[in-house]
Amino acid sequence: MSRFAGLMRLTSDRNGVVKVNSKLKLGAATIGASAVLAMGAFAVASTGLSSAQDETEVPPPGPVTTSEITTGETVTETVAPEAPETTAAVPPITTEPTTIATVTP
Repeated sequence: MSRFAGLMRLTSDRNGVVKVNSKLKLGAATIGASAVLAMGAFAVASTGLSSAQDETEVPPPGPVTTSEITTGETVTETVAPEAPETTAAVPPITTEPTTIATVTP
């Protein structure tokens, strides 16, 4: 039996509880910790700021001054018409009304 197959061996007791080899647990924890470290290193490397570059100055916090306060709304002023411009819709009837014969048992 190979070493890897020995690590993957799972055993169960009479109650159906599956026991995992402690070496398998240690290996999974090592792989997980390595993945977290790799993601952290990638995040630091992808910040886009080189250590040789000077940091840009952040403007001091303060009020933003504009010429006029706006909320982004568009206002239009119109006069409402006194009567509706359209009439009620009437569908054209092209057939004569007929009655449906009912069958009584």
